[in-house]
Amino acid sequence: MSLDAAITLAVVALTIVALAREVLSPDVLLFGALVVLVAAGVLDFEAALRGFSNPVLLTIAGLLVVAAGLKVTGALEVVTDLVLGTARTLRQALARLTGTTVVASAFLNNTAIVAMGIPVATRWSRRRGIAPSRVLIPLSYASILGGLCTLIGTSTNLVVDGLMKGHGLAELGFFELARIGVPIAVVGLVYLVLAGPALLPDRSQVEADAESARRYLAEMRLTSPSPLIGRTVEDAGLRHLPGLFLVRIERTTGIVAPVGPAERLAEGDRLTFAGLVETIVDLRRYRGLEPITGGEPEGGADGGEEALELHEAVISPGSPLVGSSIREASFRARYNAAVIAVHRHGERIERRIGDIVLRPGDALMLEAAAGFDRAFRDSSDFYLVSRVDDSAAPRHEHRWISILVLATVVTLAATGLVSITLAAALGGLAMVATGCLSPGEAKRAVDWSLLVVIGSALGIAVAMEKSGAAALLAEGVTDASASFGPRGVLAGLFLGTLVLTELITNNAAAALMFPVAVSVAGDLGLAARPLVIAVTVAASLSMATPLGYQTNLMVYGPGGYRFTDFTKAGLPLQLLAGAMAVVLIPVLWPMAR
Repeated sequence: MSLDAAITLAVVALTIVALAREVLSPDVLLFGALVVLVAAGVLDFEAALRGFSNPVLLTIAGLLVVAAGLKVTGALEVVTDLVLGTARTLRQALARLTGTTVVASAFLNNTAIVAMGIPVATRWSRRRGIAPSRVLIPLSYASILGGLCTLIGTSTNLVVDGLMKGHGLAELGFFELARIGVPIAVVGLVYLVLAGPALLPDRSQVEADAESARRYLAEMRLTSPSPLIGRTVEDAGLRHLPGLFLVRIERTTGIVAPVGPAERLAEGDRLTFAGLVETIVDLRRYRGLEPITGGEPEGGADGGEEALELHEAVISPGSPLVGSSIREASFRARYNAAVIAVHRHGERIERRIGDIVLRPGDALMLEAAAGFDRAFRDSSDFYLVSRVDDSAAPRHEHRWISILVLATVVTLAATGLVSITLAAALGGLAMVATGCLSPGEAKRAVDWSLLVVIGSALGIAVAMEKSGAAALLAEGVTDASASFGPRGVLAGLFLGTLVLTELITNNAAAALMFPVAVSVAGDLGLAARPLVIAVTVAASLSMATPLGYQTNLMVYGPGGYRFTDFTKAGLPLQLLAGAMAVVLIPVLWPMAR
């Protein structure tokens, strides 16, 4: 073993241990590992930074912007209703989400599917009071399973196809991998739906103690057009938002309180909610559910051409607002803002928003133009003024434009007219150019820490290859299995590739193990194709850690996962798929020459 290989293996091992023990965030640990490899002389700067010039980073950034455009315009409501709208339980949602994802990812880029799926799954989870961590790992795994079913399902299949052509082997047929991919995908879906709820963690970000949570009283009016009109409170998703309580409904026929789940909503209904900041923000995303702004003219604050955002402000003892009702305070004239919700130290406020007489310490949720927090930060009228993140009201008028942008991106990539990278970049640019997103919103949509994680992981993969550490691991596994016969060799190759794909990228693992598979086949007088198929399948089954596959990295942060969550949920599925591959591949692709 060379010194470079020993250093690389030591750094990778320490990094994995640190990730598993959550010593620091993944972006800091992986980038730190890359810096150490450069300092040790294993990589030069050019090789280390190669990962950050990989097109996959631009692809992910572009798709995140496209996904943000869908979210800001409210288009995700359409997608959520189509895919998960009638799902009542976690298992029903997992069946719908994973089944749709498997089919879609067989023909479309996995990264694109997961980038679009994350906000859809998260939105449904929040509506049902379920932690996103219960659905996001299955989303990633389903995209991986779907990628096994066709030649274009994942870039790994295309890499292996190119290597086969270069070695004089017959190229892969479009649906050839479906022989093994479809059975594994079906069993994998059953596993995710049945075992997933027991294995997936509950990383709920909602305060468990509802009494200590800061609850606002907010009033909303149901206007037309709205998909909520005529639906029950249960079907509309207004009963299961975490930290939210529908206090009453006022209508011309009287007041409905308490509100039952079967109560049907009608145009003009005045709904009073008690909820946390996050749920009040989420209410604004329902089309036709407009805030009643405490006696102000409809439309709230005058933001001009700017998107209105939510801000929190706490009234100071010396504020001229003290002793006045919200209706009398004339927020629009005084602050160019409108009060849409009030919190008073956990006290239940029975009055309408406009009739509440303000006291020192009352927390107000205000609708105002961007920059309100900066303008009144030093005002003696308030103790504290802060902006609520991600609180702009949806731009419903741009909904179908954003859906058209998404459809165009998918069509361009699926037909091969342009690369997925260019399609994603054009899609992100179109979201800004058409007004679906502002330039600032597009910048905030990009998860820069995710890009650092992926770029660093790709750089570490270069070190594994260049130092010979990867080849050393691969050959050791296959040598140990040679005495167990053809199936033992196939199992050894599968296991070796599986270990390698968790340490580096799936494409790199396939590229490194391919020549080993061909060499072993030649030495033992076996057909190369079944061994190559085993390598191809194993390289894509990176599920035991978040590192080996980019979709795992994409759900890592949004799901609030720990490193070991992937091991707990993914390792059994890997072993199940491995057992199926060892049994079925020699039958489907005879190993004798």
